[in-house]
Amino acid sequence: MTEARYKIVFDGEPMPGVALDTVKENLARLFKSDTSKIDSLFGGRSVAFKRHLLEAEADKYLAALQRAGAKVRKEHDLAAGLSLVTTDDHPEPSTPAAEVAPKSDSMSCPKCGHEQPKSTECQACGIIIDKYLARQTQLSEEATLVKASITSSEPASPYAPPQAQVGEQLPEFGELKVFGTNGRIGRVRYLGWSMALMLAFLPIGGVILGSFALSEILAGLLTLVASLALVVVSVCIGVQRLHDIGWSGWLWLLNFVPVVGSVFALLMLFVPGTDGPNRYGPPPPPNSRAVKVLAWLIILVPVIGIVAAISIPAYQDYLMRAQLDAAASFEQPAEVPPLEGESAE
Repeated sequence: MTEARYKIVFDGEPMPGVALDTVKENLARLFKSDTSKIDSLFGGRSVAFKRHLLEAEADKYLAALQRAGAKVRKEHDLAAGLSLVTTDDHPEPSTPAAEVAPKSDSMSCPKCGHEQPKSTECQACGIIIDKYLARQTQLSEEATLVKASITSSEPASPYAPPQAQVGEQLPEFGELKVFGTNGRIGRVRYLGWSMALMLAFLPIGGVILGSFALSEILAGLLTLVASLALVVVSVCIGVQRLHDIGWSGWLWLLNFVPVVGSVFALLMLFVPGTDGPNRYGPPPPPNSRAVKVLAWLIILVPVIGIVAAISIPAYQDYLMRAQLDAAASFEQPAEVPPLEGESAE
């Protein structure tokens, strides 16, 4: 006979004498989740925090959650005994008792409890019953491994298993979108994308200059469209950079404030992003080689400009002096040597 299993049920009520906001804050901290997601647990319906627990484990979770202020209770987990898959707790029958037992033409769905004739698919919720039960068995085994790894470390934390069920599962890295304000980009990618934007608009500027020879109206329209596109892309990558720091994208408007805008632009370049996920999503993926090259190019642009501003005037001055020396030597008459027999007078 298998050992009884229990589950921890929460009806959305706090313990007597504990404020509701305090319970929400405690659960949000223990589950490492946002308060907005914890609010859904207080909707008046019963929620199972943890299933398939032995009695000692159930008592441990019960005491921990009650200390947090949540009015929880321990119930027998009847669903733990439902299985169509051969496991240690549910071995294949070795006796022909199943053949002797009377057969029933109806069944109950293990997920929604819908009564229907025997079938491989639930007519109410549409699940494939065999696959559903196999998946539940797999999840139970994974939960057992997690509990074993947690209980093997000292001191044991009674809050770790609920964290995996209540917290939202996020991908390891976020998705990159140039044309969008959702997501995050780091400092290097921000510099690289800004340089790529500058290089993309160089041929567009050449087309606009060439269109002046055809029509000033056409050149004006092209200039307007190019300027709007430049502003839109700049706003998108700037907002994503602010999200990486953990700031609101609306702070990008500070770039238009005199004096403050120049300082804020430097902050966007030098303030590092947050480690791991934040409220704007998971961290950006690692920087590619092309992004790093573009970032170094945009750093070298002002250095090249300073060197050019110093060297070009010096080179022009050198050319001018060389031209003046050549002209002076050309205008000076050469001395004619005297003929034989003539005096030098």
